[in-house]
Amino acid sequence: MKKLILALIMTFICTGLLKSQSINLQKEKSKQWTMENCVKKFSWEDTVQTKAGYQYWFFDRDFLDGRTIKLSVVAPNSATHSPHKHSEDEFFFVLEGTAEFYLEGETAIGEKYSAFYCPSNLKHGIRNIGDTELKYLVIKKYETK
Repeated sequence: MKKLILALIMTFICTGLLKSQSINLQKEKSKQWTMENCVKKFSWEDTVQTKAGYQYWFFDRDFLDGRTIKLSVVAPNSATHSPHKHSEDEFFFVLEGTAEFYLEGETAIGEKYSAFYCPSNLKHGIRNIGDTELKYLVIKKYETK
């Protein structure tokens, strides 16, 4: 009996998840993709100030199923925030400057064209250890509701 109840609960959960994914796919398929909404050019007007510089969302979490690309710019010898963790994984890709990557107590140096993968639920961070601005992309998929 317990196995039957568990099977019914799992079926209910899986059906709900599949239905949610199906709705998201239908929204994506019904969206009209054009050069106008597929190309995003940097705009100073849309930058967001941070305590150590600024950020610019090329594609925010509302654009497509939670997938995002953000430019972060950090002043010399600074960090936007301290190491942290969250449920989503993410990638950092250094465009300019010198970064110190942090992952669960270990550090590594990354320079231009270096990439850093931050697995979900592991304490991670990035900071500028150079004398010039650090510019990097953050590529992440936020959980959708």
